[in-house]
Amino acid sequence: MSATKVLCSIITIGDELLIGQTIDTNSAWMAQELNKVGIWVHRRVAVGDDADAIWNCLTEEGSKSNIVLITGGLGPTADDITKPLLCRFFEGKMVVHEPTLQHVKDIFTFLKRPILERNLQQATVPDNCIVLHNPKGTAPGMWFEKNQVIYVSMPGVPMEMKSIMQTSVLEKLLQKFSPETIVHKTILTAGMGESFIAERLISFENNLPAHIKLAYLPNYSFVRLRLTAMADDKLFLENEITGYHEQLKELVKDIMVIDQDHTIEKVIADLLVSRNQTVSTAESCTGGYIAHCITSMAGSSSYYNGSVIAYAYEAKEDLLGVPHHDLLQYGAVSEVIVTHMVKGVLEKLKTDFAIATTGIMGPGGETADKPVGTVWIAVANKTTVTAKKFHFRYNREKNIELTTLNAFEMLRQLILNTVVPDQHAED
Repeated sequence: MSATKVLCSIITIGDELLIGQTIDTNSAWMAQELNKVGIWVHRRVAVGDDADAIWNCLTEEGSKSNIVLITGGLGPTADDITKPLLCRFFEGKMVVHEPTLQHVKDIFTFLKRPILERNLQQATVPDNCIVLHNPKGTAPGMWFEKNQVIYVSMPGVPMEMKSIMQTSVLEKLLQKFSPETIVHKTILTAGMGESFIAERLISFENNLPAHIKLAYLPNYSFVRLRLTAMADDKLFLENEITGYHEQLKELVKDIMVIDQDHTIEKVIADLLVSRNQTVSTAESCTGGYIAHCITSMAGSSSYYNGSVIAYAYEAKEDLLGVPHHDLLQYGAVSEVIVTHMVKGVLEKLKTDFAIATTGIMGPGGETADKPVGTVWIAVANKTTVTAKKFHFRYNREKNIELTTLNAFEMLRQLILNTVVPDQHAED
């Protein structure tokens, strides 16, 4: 079976998605996993809990794609209408799937919770579907085939959808199709805007073959450069794109953070682990968000000692040793105070490196000389303190995110410029 371009549509169902009550993370995750195996997601559609809209969407996407993946609308409540609608769409009849019924009963027995009839109804499925076991929940996945198009319906709960995708769907799709190879090579850069990078790369981009594309993916302080190629011959394609990746690395070596598709948190983690060093944080305006980002990485306990979230003046004084008279003289949002904070947490938590933040995130709290978005960030080791002032212009949420990203980049630079102590040196 020769390789072909396999196209997929993703349909997410639920009024909560359309009104913004729930953020759709399912589509992004599914697209990433499908892309890894060569299946190209070319359409993503969100539709409400409306039978006609769902029916029309199934018809439309089935006419454009080889695969239609559906999430949502499989719960036990009245607004979950996907399953009976699919039964009508594929002209089946509802039957009880005994293995799923037993699975539902086992879950409620294990949880020691009473089971309702509506819970048992989760085991009722169209008779013309292949039932896909849901290890994490009660609603099974359902696999249909119609007019040579594969339709797969899964729960909208991310944990349950991911489990079904990983244990059933991806393997079955690869048994059905032989997709083209898709290869990505990524470089993470910092310190230069995408338009300036694009100017630098005009000649490189113009000389790329037609089947290799360069994408610019900016995220405030960082820009990802992603090379993407599609072809039948995997080995040839990987060798070819690797050559262009090496050329690109040379062209952006002065602004390159890493030549892989890693987050800055991952970059920091790898640096600290490789050097057997640690970091701590003292957060005011970020309120623990930096700590959250660090601890979202598995294994962070090996390099992260902890955080002091010192919001009020009293907390800065009592927990970090910030002098009261300096707070009164300079204000909390100042170079003097952020320097006290980073030195204080470095000493208190006894780490090799530290980060401190203080600022005005908005929408209120500004003064004439310190508007919303004024932020001081400091990073330190035992001999060096670097403090920098920033002026961000977004809302509170984005200002916090920007502060965090810039703090990580400042820390990365400090780590790289710090000599690793000789572990075998005599005292």
